[in-house]
Amino acid sequence: MKKKYNNPVGVENYTGLLLIMPFVVGFVLFTLYPFVCSFILGLTDCDGINETDFIGFENYSHMFSDEDFLKSSAVTFRYALILVPLKLIFSLLTALLLSAEIKGIGIFRTAFYIPSILGSNLAIVIMWQFLFTSDGLVNQLLEIIGFAPVGWYSQPVPAMFIIVLLRLWEFGSTMIIFLNALKDIPKEYYDAAKTDGCNSIKSFFHITLPLLKKAIFLNLILQTVSAFQEFNAPYMLTGGGPEKNTLTIGMLIYNEMFRYSDIGYANAVSWVLFVVIAVITALMFKVVKNN
Repeated sequence: MKKKYNNPVGVENYTGLLLIMPFVVGFVLFTLYPFVCSFILGLTDCDGINETDFIGFENYSHMFSDEDFLKSSAVTFRYALILVPLKLIFSLLTALLLSAEIKGIGIFRTAFYIPSILGSNLAIVIMWQFLFTSDGLVNQLLEIIGFAPVGWYSQPVPAMFIIVLLRLWEFGSTMIIFLNALKDIPKEYYDAAKTDGCNSIKSFFHITLPLLKKAIFLNLILQTVSAFQEFNAPYMLTGGGPEKNTLTIGMLIYNEMFRYSDIGYANAVSWVLFVVIAVITALMFKVVKNN
C-alpha cells in the first residue's frame, strides 16, 4: 500500500498568486494609486508650491461658471460628433475596397495603414501646418481652380476642419478591424444573394452591415473614447485657437495643470471627463444590448 504524503499547505495555491504578482503590483502602483490620488487632489486647492487645502467639491461647482470648461466641453462634443462618424464611414468604405482578392492588394493595404503608424508626430504636424498656411499648398491649389484663399488658422470652422482632417487621415487601425471582420463573412452568403437577384448595394445593407455589427460597435467605442481625450492635434496645430474654438477638454486639463499650476482643478476636470466617457460608453452598450 502506497504511503500518502500531504503537500505543504498552500504551495499549489500560491503558485498562481506568484505568477500574477507582477501584474497586481504594477496595477496597484501605476493605475490604482494614481487613480485614487487624482480623485483626492480634485478635492483640494493645490498648486504644487503652497500648502494644499481641502476644499471639497468646490472645483466641481466652479466648472459650471468656468467659461473655458463650458466652451472646451462644447468643442469636444462637436469634434467627436464630426470625427467619429466620418472616420467609421471612411474606414469601412476603404476596407470594402481593400477586401478584394487581387494581385498586389497587400501593397495598398500597407500604404493606407502607414498614416496610422506616423500619427501626429512633429514632422507630420509641421508638414500639415505648412500645407494650410496663407501661402501654403492648399491655398495655392484653391487659387488655381478659382477660389479665394482661406484663413485656415484664423476662422473657427476651417481650424476645426484641419484637426478633423488630420485625424481622419489616420484611419488605418479602424480600417484593419473592418477588414478582418469582412474576411470572416462567408462568401456563400453573397453567392446566395446574387442568385436571388440582389445587387451589390442590397447585399451591402442586408448582409455586410448586419454582420459587421460587432466590428462597428468596437470601432465606435474606441474612436469615441479617443475623440473625447483629444489633445495632440489641436495643441500642436492650432494651440486651441482661434478664440479657443478648438480648445478641447484635454487641452484645458493640460493648461490648468502645467500653465496655470492649478493641480486640484485639473484633476477635477479629468474626473468629470472620465465620468462622461464612462456614461457614454455604458449608454452605447445598453443600446446595443437592447437591439
